[in-house]
Amino acid sequence: MLVRVVKMHWMRLLLVTLLLATALVADGEITAHGVRPASAGAHPSASPTATASPSASPPPGVYADRLPRFDKPPPAVRTAAAEDGALPWVARVPTDQRVAFLTIDDGWVKHPEAAELLREAHVPVTLFLTINAISDNPEYFRTLQGLGAVIEAHTITHNKLTGLSYDAQRQEICGSADRLGELYGRRPTLFRPPFGEKDATTLRVARDCGMKAAFFWKESVNQGNVWYQDVKVVQPGDVILMHFRDQFVEDFIGALQGIKRAGLTPARLEDYFS
Repeated sequence: MLVRVVKMHWMRLLLVTLLLATALVADGEITAHGVRPASAGAHPSASPTATASPSASPPPGVYADRLPRFDKPPPAVRTAAAEDGALPWVARVPTDQRVAFLTIDDGWVKHPEAAELLREAHVPVTLFLTINAISDNPEYFRTLQGLGAVIEAHTITHNKLTGLSYDAQRQEICGSADRLGELYGRRPTLFRPPFGEKDATTLRVARDCGMKAAFFWKESVNQGNVWYQDVKVVQPGDVILMHFRDQFVEDFIGALQGIKRAGLTPARLEDYFS
């Protein structure tokens, strides 16, 4: 009789334990350390995940309060080629559109904030890169290319070209374009000579190397200040020069603020040259 009572007691205890375990599984997730409550409205076996509100906006960027915002530039109107086949020498793109062009030279200083600035600014830029300047870290400029920057030619060594022979200039111009094409998957079609100095041979070589135009500038930027050649405002079609320097952040923001003050929009230089 005593044995039967004890057996019935253990059976009741086992049944209660099973019922309790079932209730815990329905209300949460059993782990090695006990029961983890289930998220409200979630499937009992699903791990809880954070869900962003559909109306939530992304956090502002690091430079959100310093970078001006621009409307989308108008569709480009391509520049007509010279009838005599001469290579255009351009400081101001011949256009009536209210656009300006930001160009960045060399590549010696690889500022760590350049990629973040391009990512936040959402503006087109053209990089005239020197092979010797980028050779220690070509991947740095591949990142900028991935953010929309277009890579163009600026010689191999950044030596002065004027007065050099055709072959010497060809080595610098064609050689840099060929190497940049290998590195970045697109051979340049635009060229800027070092120091903005050229002679007739420079333009002839650049044309023979496949360039569509060679460039000077109307404004330059240094230490955040815009330096003007003509009137003290950026004009439609102006090419603006800055460099990869320690002051990259200040120069980049200063250039865009100069474009904004003039009521212009940054445009893609390559879109204007066939």
